Amino acid sequence: MKKSIAQLRRSYEKAKLSEESVSTNPFEQFQIWFDQNLKVNKNDPTAMALATTDKKGMPTNRIVLLKEYSHESGFSFYTNYDSRKAKQIKENPNASLLFYWPQTERQIRVEGKIRKLSKETSETYFHQRPRESQIGAWASEQSSAIPDRNYLESTMNDLTHFFKDQSTIPLPPYWGGYTLLPIYFEFWQGRPNRLHDRITYSWIKGKWKIRRLAP
Repeated sequence: MKKSIAQLRRSYEKAKLSEESVSTNPFEQFQIWFDQNLKVNKNDPTAMALATTDKKGMPTNRIVLLKEYSHESGFSFYTNYDSRKAKQIKENPNASLLFYWPQTERQIRVEGKIRKLSKETSETYFHQRPRESQIGAWASEQSSAIPDRNYLESTMNDLTHFFKDQSTIPLPPYWGGYTLLPIYFEFWQGRPNRLHDRITYSWIKGKWKIRRLAP
């Protein structure tokens, strides 16, 4: 008999998390977990879910790739400024990130406000990308309806020919970076019997306040 999806479950037993063991700074704690994730997660270790909402409060979620993080600069990613996510960020800059790392039975939630990165920062990163990805940024009118796959590939071919004699491809005016500046972190460690560890950091009056939440 086929097993119901309601019966699909596993026990989480790889690690534990306590208030005494975590760093006093959530960025340092993120670094510890991220480094451990890199050792075991070989497929998209920088993938994160980005949740945004429009001015009516309708949420949208998608996977983007983390490109940089620090206490000073926040959590950075790049996209098309005409995309759906960019339009929602303009309407409501409050957003959240979710990192899910099943190999270590961990999740990290990060909440805060998003702002654009400078054109100089976006340009520096853009020119670090593979040439084909740079041309792809020009070819894709992200989130816009297109006739078919052939239209996209034809546009890519035309632009590849257009830029063939240019050693440097310019940054598209509609493409660049954002960063989320956190005010809240939650570190989730799977534990047996669904009694998971949840340690949070909230930015209150200029310092991080650490609390434990019930699972």
